[in-house]
Amino acid sequence: MRKIADSTVRRLSLYLRLLEEFAHEGVETVSSQALARRGGTTAPQVRKDLSFFGSFGMRGMGYRVPELVSRLRDILGLEREYVVVIVGAGKVGSALAQFREFASRGFNISAAYDHDPAKIGREWEGIAIRDVARLDRDLAARPADIAIVAVPAEGAQPVTDRLVAAGVRAILNFAPVPLAVPADVTVKHVNMVLELETLSYALRHR
Repeated sequence: MRKIADSTVRRLSLYLRLLEEFAHEGVETVSSQALARRGGTTAPQVRKDLSFFGSFGMRGMGYRVPELVSRLRDILGLEREYVVVIVGAGKVGSALAQFREFASRGFNISAAYDHDPAKIGREWEGIAIRDVARLDRDLAARPADIAIVAVPAEGAQPVTDRLVAAGVRAILNFAPVPLAVPADVTVKHVNMVLELETLSYALRHR
């Protein structure tokens, strides 16, 4: 399959949520125009995004909602569950651990890790905070599919090296630094300052 842009994948995730809303409302069939209106995009964009993955719907009839929900879940890899660990039990890590939608989408947080003795042994919504010193042996016993790195900048690369060595191949990075990883490891960066600056640009030039 050709490489698909991240922006396209994000829109597929949006379409899935919108289709689930339509399904909840009892809608059986939806047009690209209706999906675009609710998603804030255009019908040609919806059709183009979906065309990367095959043929969907019927001309003049639209998309069958249950079928498209199932296809998008399969495309996005949501037909299985994922084991997730969080490294860094600060405010970001705490907020992420207690975000209920993760589990509902199949992302199951098995543990959080930190080096602060005051945090080790506590729990967030049933998720244990463990000593980061045991990260390697824990991952050997129960491998993780995805790791969330929410540590200060200076600790991000050493933690990432340990995660990669333990077999983690997908990392969501909240630390404000780039991470060096092998080619077979995918890293997504979440930079809060960058997002705020894009909003300030939008306000300045609206």
